Parts: sequence; C-alpha cells; structure tokens
Amino acid sequence: MTQTTTATPLRAGAWTVRSDRTTVGFAVRDLGLTVRGRIPCTAGALTVEDAGRPVMLTAELALDGIDTGIRRRDADLRKPRFLDIDNHPTMTFRCTDFRETADGWAADGTLGVRGTSCPLTLSGSGEPDSTAGMLHLTATATLDRRATGLRAPRLLIGHQVRISIDTWLDAPR
Repeated sequence: MTQTTTATPLRAGAWTVRSDRTTVGFAVRDLGLTVRGRIPCTAGALTVEDAGRPVMLTAELALDGIDTGIRRRDADLRKPRFLDIDNHPTMTFRCTDFRETADGWAADGTLGVRGTSCPLTLSGSGEPDSTAGMLHLTATATLDRRATGLRAPRLLIGHQVRISIDTWLDAPR
C-alpha cells in the first residue's frame, strides 16, 4: 500500500493501527446540509507478506462513540432504524485485495455493519516513516448507505456517505 512513486517495500509482518492517532470521519447530506462526524477506530492491522506487499487489512470501529457534534442526532443514529448500535456495536472492514493505482493504492474489501455486509473500496496513499517505525495512511471511500440496509427518505439523508481515514500504524516487532 505504498505510493507508486515510492519503491520502498513495507516490512513484513502485522502493522498495528494506532487508535490514538487514527481518525475515521464521514460526511453525508442531511436536509440539504452536509453533516460530518467521527467514529473511533478501536483496532486494526495491516498484514504484509515477506515481499513487502500488503495481503490483509482489518479494522474495527466502535459505533457507540459516533460523534456528529449534536447529541440528539447521535442518539437517533443509535436506534434500530439507523445503525442499531445496541445490537450491533461495531463496524468492521476486511480486505485481502490490494492494487496499486496512479494515485497510490486501492483496497477492495467488505464493510460489516448492522449485521449486514457490503463491498467497499478504499483509495489512498501511504508513506512509511522509517525513523519512527510507523506507516502513515490516508484513504477515502464512498458508501451507498442503502447497501447496508439504512433506509430513510432521500430528502432527509443522502444516499452517499463519504468516508475519510487518516491513520498511523506501528511497524511489526
């Protein structure tokens, strides 16, 4: 998952997500305005093969920490009609299909939410920081919320949810 301009392969092993340095944000249209929020990433790893190429990416997000800046909206998102957080407290992403692109990389995976799953492609770039023993990745994706079973009138909530990720991973020991 390195940039195409970087020939440096990654160190083999499991790179671990630094939850304290990871931001997972989202944006969606709501009543004509763009609503932005965050969801905490509680765990994640990037497995790299001996040749230095990624072979698996996993991430887990804690939906009970969702924050849009408005408590009432956050409480509404907890309800069964939306994220059903009491019954499905986590969102997951798993990927085993990576490819280089002109701008960096793409990861085709599966998003799990509300007891359902749907395909999701992350696109981004990454740069190893050999002095700190870390990897910095940024990625974006667009999710059609209807693929996850989230139903609401389009006038209220737009179909497309834009996702942005900024994460640091610790190198394998």
